Amino acid sequence: MIEQGVTRTTDDGERIALPAVPGLEKIEKWLEKLGLRPSRPDGVECPASISCEWIPAAYQELPDNDYGHYDLANRPFSQKVDYIIIHDMEGYFLPSIRLNQDPNYGASWHYSIRSSDGHIAQHIKTKDVGWQAGNWYVNAKSIGLEHEGFLAEGGTWYTEAMYRSSARLVRYLALKHAVPLDRAHILGHDNVPGTLPTTVRGMHEDPGPFWDWAHYFQLMGAPLHAFGGPRAGSVMIKPDFATNKPYFYGCDRKNPEAACPPLPAGTVWLRTEPRADAPLVKDIGKHPTGDSLYSVYDHSARASTGQRYAVADRQGDWTAIWYLGQKAWFHNPAAAPTAVPSMGLVVTPKPGKATVPVYGRAYPEQEAYPEGIPYQAVTPLQYTFSAGEKYTLAGPAATEYYRAVTFNLEDHQVVRGRTKYLEIQFGHRVMFVKADDVQVTFSG
Repeated sequence: MIEQGVTRTTDDGERIALPAVPGLEKIEKWLEKLGLRPSRPDGVECPASISCEWIPAAYQELPDNDYGHYDLANRPFSQKVDYIIIHDMEGYFLPSIRLNQDPNYGASWHYSIRSSDGHIAQHIKTKDVGWQAGNWYVNAKSIGLEHEGFLAEGGTWYTEAMYRSSARLVRYLALKHAVPLDRAHILGHDNVPGTLPTTVRGMHEDPGPFWDWAHYFQLMGAPLHAFGGPRAGSVMIKPDFATNKPYFYGCDRKNPEAACPPLPAGTVWLRTEPRADAPLVKDIGKHPTGDSLYSVYDHSARASTGQRYAVADRQGDWTAIWYLGQKAWFHNPAAAPTAVPSMGLVVTPKPGKATVPVYGRAYPEQEAYPEGIPYQAVTPLQYTFSAGEKYTLAGPAATEYYRAVTFNLEDHQVVRGRTKYLEIQFGHRVMFVKADDVQVTFSG
C-alpha cells in the first residue's frame, strides 16, 4: 500500500493521503531475529499479524435428543468451503460472545471481531458448521464472521481497526479454502437467499448499507476494478463511498420513522423508471403485498458495491439492470458514476423457455438420497425470470446436502447429486438456477 499510495476518509470524516513511494523492495533477511511466535498451541486459525484468541462456542448434548449449538464436520474434506459471510452482531462484543457460549442459544458463528481495536475471537473451528446464515445449504459451505456493532449506526462501529483486522482474516481464510475474493463469495448476511418461499421475508439485512465494501476489498488486496468499455453488457455497482449519501430512515431507535443523517453508503436505490421521483422496484418475496421501503433495514430495492448485474437499458444519466425479474433503474451519471463496466458471463433462459425458476439452495435430486436420509424437496422460490432477461454468473454451485441432525459426527453424511446448478446475482441476494434451464453467454 505504501508503494502504491492511498487516500482515505477517517472515521471522523477527515481526508488523509499517503503519497506513493515507488520502487520499494521487501527486506526479509532480519525476520529470524524478530522472534516471531510459533503456531498457537490452541490451534486458533488466524494470520499471525492480527490479535486473535480462542474462546470456544458451546457444544453440548441437551435433553430430548437435542444438542447445541453448531454441527461437527470435516471440511474441506467432507465439503468445500465456498463462502465467507460478513455479519454485524446487532450487539456488543462480550455479550455476543457469551451467547456463543450458551448451548441453548440457537445460533453460532466462527469468529467475532471487536470494533475498538479489531481484536478477534475464534469460537468454532473452520472444519465445523456454524448456525449463522439462516440457510442450511450456505451454512454447510461457509464460515461466519460477526462484527461488533449495529447496522443503522454502521459508520460509528465499523472502524478502520475492524476493517483491517477482518480483511486480513478473510484473505487468510479465502486463500486457505480457495474462496474467490469477489462479492459473489464474500457475502453479507443480507446477500444470503431464503431457502423456501416462506423464509424469504425473514432473511437478515446486516451488515447494511454503511459497510464500505470497496475499502474492505482493497484491504484484502483484491480491489474492485472495472473491466470493459463504457457500453459493456454488465456493470459492477461502485459508488464513491465518501460522497454517496442516499436517503434512509430508521437509524434512530427512539424515532424509527425519522430520516437518518446523511451518511456515506455503498448502495444505490433502484427505481421502476429513469427518474429520481419514480417508485422503488418491488420485491415480491420481501413485500408480497406492499412496496419496498427506504428503511435502512430494507434491501428490497438496493444494489450494493461489488455486486455485478447485466445491463437492461440505458437512458442519459440512468442505467437499468435486470433485478428480481424486472428492469431496475439507478442514477449513474458519467461525471460521477455509481457503477463501472464489468464484462463477464451471464445466463438467460434457454430458447423455448418462457420463464426460469430460481432456488435458494442447490439440493440434490430425490434419487441421490440413500435409504434413511429424508429427501429435501427442491422447491423454487417465488421469483422467476423471463426470456430476454440476463443475470450475471458467479460460477457453478455444488449439488450437496449435509445431513447433520445428531450430536455425533459419525451420524453425519453428505448427499451429492447429479443435477447441475449455477449461482447468479438475482437481486440483492445471490440465488441458484438449474444449468439445464439456462444458456451461458458472454456480456461484451
